[in-house]
Amino acid sequence: MVRWIHTESNGSAGARTIAQISADRQLPISRYRAGKMMKQLQLVSCQLPKHSYKKAQREHVAIPNVLDRQFTPDKPNKVWVGGVTYIWTKNRWAYLAVVLDLYARKPIGWAMSHSPDSNLTMKALTMAYESRGKPKGVMFHSDQGTHYTSVKYRQRLWRYKIKQSLSRKGNFWDNSPIERFFRSLKTEWVPITGYRNLDAAKIHIGNYIFGYYSQVRPHQFNGVKTPNKTEQIYWDNCSKDMAKIT
Repeated sequence: MVRWIHTESNGSAGARTIAQISADRQLPISRYRAGKMMKQLQLVSCQLPKHSYKKAQREHVAIPNVLDRQFTPDKPNKVWVGGVTYIWTKNRWAYLAVVLDLYARKPIGWAMSHSPDSNLTMKALTMAYESRGKPKGVMFHSDQGTHYTSVKYRQRLWRYKIKQSLSRKGNFWDNSPIERFFRSLKTEWVPITGYRNLDAAKIHIGNYIFGYYSQVRPHQFNGVKTPNKTEQIYWDNCSKDMAKIT
């Protein structure tokens, strides 16, 4: 009966649902017995479990919202924004940290792991900092997650001479560009049932970040040009201006 109900549901039924349907069919079993039998039969629900972040135990230091929703800088490497989202991999959540340059909405750094901690966000920041030639005068904006407000992360920003800005607590719109990026990633690219493991997720998502999203996908914000093309035009114009001066 357990196997039959799971097949009927197209693989979506979990132990609770199977127990309810089985009871309706005059074969009452508990949710726990249904779960045990599913494990013996190697049956897994394809529905993703709900996600929840752990709440911080301590308040972070006060850092103002310096960016204040000014999402249209006039050049690259002036304002970067960062965020963390979750991706299902096999039987657990993995976490993706991304850094966007706001000028062309171009992803310039990213990292994935099974822990949404400061090590994850620092890896994404370091990739961005080094890949952009260690620029000066950058502002970095993010939400108030502890992976951005920890002492370790703030020390890394200080070392790179990057000014920090934080969204107001619980205010989605204060960091909407990174949220829109994550929405595009999940609706356009990530499989509904997730990935078979973390390595597969890294390869596939990496192809989206530096391949499809940056090189192929047109963006309304950029006048239907790709992020790479938009930045290329900017730097080409800078070179022309310098040539005129000299």
